[in-house]
Amino acid sequence: MPKRALPPSEALYPVPVVLVSSGDKNGSNIITIAWCGVVCSEPPLVSISIRPSRYSHEIISRTGDFVINIPDVPLIKKTDICGVISGRQTDKFKACSFTALKSSKISSPMIEECPVNIECKVTKTMSLGTHDMFIAKVLALHADERVMSDNGSIDYKKAAPFVYNRGEYWDLGNRIGRYGFSSK
Repeated sequence: MPKRALPPSEALYPVPVVLVSSGDKNGSNIITIAWCGVVCSEPPLVSISIRPSRYSHEIISRTGDFVINIPDVPLIKKTDICGVISGRQTDKFKACSFTALKSSKISSPMIEECPVNIECKVTKTMSLGTHDMFIAKVLALHADERVMSDNGSIDYKKAAPFVYNRGEYWDLGNRIGRYGFSSK
């Protein structure tokens, strides 16, 4: 099949949808992020990319930490709200009826309603153009009992995460394989 050349873009798809919470005694915020990923497994490092003009960028730059909260499908409307309104004018915790939980290792709060929460400490910030990338070490991982499997790991079918795909949200559908299945 012939290929069509397209202009360069960030066409990687799909990407995870997460709610990044940040804050301390001087203020807090929630931002919806689709530019989030794993950077390293040992030590566990993740990244998020945020425009410097965003309120969350200001808070994370000040505190040096944040929480990646993984919402489930029932939180899709609230997740979208956190991406379209500004935290400078609106308290998103109140606007979305989210509960701020004290984190175990950092100043930024977790979102209780999200089934998975990842506490992160910034180790490096990279200016990349329109966005700055915060690379952070994972200090703690929390998961609701309701999304745990019998073997003690997160059951992502129960957690019901969703992804962002070029302006649209999609659920994950069905598992179609497992790492290493081709060599068995």
